[in-house]
Amino acid sequence: MGGTSMTRLAGKVAVVTGSGIGIGAAIAERFAREGAFVYVTDLNGETAEKTVARISAAGGKAASMVVDVSKGQDVTALVRRIESEHGKADVLVNNAGILVRGEVRHLTDAEWTKLREVNLDGVLRLSRDALGLLRKGKNASIINISSIMANRGLRPLAAYTATKGAVTALTKGLAVEYAPFNVRVNAISPGYIETAITDRMLKLPQARKFLVDKTPMGRLGSPDDLTGAAVFFASDDSLYCTGADLLVDGGMAAGL
Repeated sequence: MGGTSMTRLAGKVAVVTGSGIGIGAAIAERFAREGAFVYVTDLNGETAEKTVARISAAGGKAASMVVDVSKGQDVTALVRRIESEHGKADVLVNNAGILVRGEVRHLTDAEWTKLREVNLDGVLRLSRDALGLLRKGKNASIINISSIMANRGLRPLAAYTATKGAVTALTKGLAVEYAPFNVRVNAISPGYIETAITDRMLKLPQARKFLVDKTPMGRLGSPDDLTGAAVFFASDDSLYCTGADLLVDGGMAAGL
């Protein structure tokens, strides 16, 4: 979290789900550096606490909480805690997600249910249950992490891409529904980012080369590459922007 201190999010209370590692952690740390108080939530309490420790060591403010976004009781507990401690929320980043590989013909009902419950139901549930807090915030913003695969077919990932396509559609619907409450709703669609989710595939030299070759900027992304877009949507720089889906993919979608 090194670098110059910035204050584009000063006074804001932010929630970032799935922020123990990867994209979520990078966004949480950047938000704190920009002056926000950040709730770092994750299934893994240890990794969430490590993110908070890095934020605190850099002079930021944050708190961790174990949250499974697929469980209504966890979301309710999170909302109640924020209400008790801050009385509002200004930014919600729905980042928590999982990946199930395999063709649909081999997918079990249990695998599909879990994929949907985390990747889609969790986004809808938290966006719904946190609305009261967001309405009390100032120029509130919801940021949903989707994927460039939401609009692409990829043989082993049809079920995953279906959930991300639904997230993108939900983003647009919520943008219209929440606009009267002065709550903006936008999506960020990453390309191939080097995280724990993509690690197994990117360790294969042929797969890595194929993806790099398909990316006009000539490299894969890092979690830090997404943080600028997240700050833009979280800050007052995007006050007239809602229902957008911003691709952060090194040009991959443009070249496909």
